Amino acid sequence: MQNFTSENFKEKLESSLNFPALYMFKFIVEDKKQDEVKKLFPRHEVKSKASSKGKYVSITAQVMMPSSDAIIEIYLEAAKIEGIIAL
Repeated sequence: MQNFTSENFKEKLESSLNFPALYMFKFIVEDKKQDEVKKLFPRHEVKSKASSKGKYVSITAQVMMPSSDAIIEIYLEAAKIEGIIAL
């Protein structure tokens, strides 16, 4: 997740959302790492879709988030997963 600065992202989130707000997280990871991403959303439905060759999986979770800080915290945890791409 290159060029991620939480300050700029926080400003964008707060100017475009009224919290609490429903927020959609989307990630792409290698198939073998999808469980690591799903653990970021333990109490929420997570949808996954395999790529055409099955090597990668896109993962989507819609979550009611209490604040921009809570959203940023999820992205910071996700950044610890090797090779993850946030959309």
